Parts: sequence; structure tokens; C-alpha cells
Amino acid sequence: MKKKVFIGVVAALILVTCIGYSNGIAAEVNINVGIKAPPPPPLAIPAPPPMFVIPRTYVYFAPEVDVDVFFYQGYWYRPYRGNWYRSRTYNGKWIYISSARVPRAVINVPPDFRHVPPGHRHIAYGDVRKNWRTWEKDKYWERPG
Repeated sequence: MKKKVFIGVVAALILVTCIGYSNGIAAEVNINVGIKAPPPPPLAIPAPPPMFVIPRTYVYFAPEVDVDVFFYQGYWYRPYRGNWYRSRTYNGKWIYISSARVPRAVINVPPDFRHVPPGHRHIAYGDVRKNWRTWEKDKYWERPG
């Protein structure tokens, strides 16, 4: 079915182009075929991971997970081989997204984000899931200790 639709669209574009040229009108046709990035390998995280907030951001990460995964505003983000993926859960069904759709806060995490300053405490995954909106709205992580 999709093949027939595609052939019909191409035929219509060729016909419009030919009619345009016969009437002295120039026409241009661009067909872009996007190649979808391969999905990252699945993560095997047996239980909700404890998390930390990255200082001066509202981006959270799981220090016990060996790959970079970030929680921000209700979604998990994961870089893999130069591409970005997003999921609603930490174990993901990771969906490719363009880097333009990745929040700047996630892209701009400091390179040393895994270095957790002394005094920072683990945050239970359930607490992050339940409270991230309120914490961000109330500037919770900007309050003195």
C-alpha cells in the first residue's frame, strides 16, 4: 500500500513538472529520505536507580548506571553514537530525537557531571518522578543546604 502511494506521489510530481516545463514554468522537486539512527542497546537496570541532581541544573542522573542517561522534565535522555534518544522510563523504549529537540540543559551538562560534590545525597527515583516539577518551580536545589 505504501509503495503504491509513493509511486503515485512520484508520478504526480513528474506530471506537474512536465506540464510546468511545457508551459514555460520551471518547477523543482526535492525528495529527502531520512535514514533513522539505530537504537541504542537496551539498558538492564533491575530496579529504579538512585539519582543525583547535577549542581546548578535541574537535570538528574543515575550514578550507578554505567552509561550516560539523564532525567529532565519528565523524560529520560540518552546520547549514543552521536545521536540522542528519549524515553518515558529509565529502561526505555528509546526513541530517536534530533539534537534540536534535546533540552539545552541536558546538552550542556558539565563534562564532570559524574563528580558528585561532597554533601550531595542520593535522591530516590520515586521522589524525583513525583517532585521534579515542584522542585524546579520552587528553585528547590538553589536553596542553601
